[in-house]
Amino acid sequence: MGLKSLIVGFVYGIYVAQNYNVPDVKKLMNTGIFMAKVIEENYRKPKQGD
Repeated sequence: MGLKSLIVGFVYGIYVAQNYNVPDVKKLMNTGIFMAKVIEENYRKPKQGD
């Protein structure tokens, strides 16, 4: 059952990718990480001076 469901999922994924406008997940993830870094740097507590 496991191999059959894997193959069906693989074929379905190929069909969806070819026929629908699927967003680039890697690009979205990199953009989200970049935005999180910018927000973290802007709202970071200031370092204590010597």
